[in-house]
Amino acid sequence: MKCPFCGEINNKVIDSRLSKDGNAVRRRRECIVCTRRFTTYEHIEEVAVMLIKKDGRREVFSREKVRTGIKKACEKRNISVHVIDQFLDELERDLRETGEKEIPSHQLGEKIMLKLHDLDDVAYVRFASVYREFKDVNDFVAELKTLLNKH
Repeated sequence: MKCPFCGEINNKVIDSRLSKDGNAVRRRRECIVCTRRFTTYEHIEEVAVMLIKKDGRREVFSREKVRTGIKKACEKRNISVHVIDQFLDELERDLRETGEKEIPSHQLGEKIMLKLHDLDDVAYVRFASVYREFKDVNDFVAELKTLLNKH
């Protein structure tokens, strides 16, 4: 690790501990040459998951893009930002646990819909109307009937 002060690559680790969230190792280091101290963080390098779109294009999974869609679906509902962040954390964990580097976008959409169905019926229907590309009111009514039959 290069010293940010003098550029020397020789340094020693004085202290190591887990970060507060447990997702990184915090290391306190001291430069051998200038004796100044600095902190580094060691994170797991995650491989980006690629989504295979309906038209065959590939696109890197974007947490922010999914967050925007979920926030729109949950607009004016009693759902906190904390709950949405937990939702996204679970979704990302599920994607990583598959071990797949490429996932069809329809699988991601179905995962989101399942989670939204458990979270809030109105948010679920809002998301479904965009995701399933409802063409008219009949599509919307059919989805509502399906939802009502499940309850």
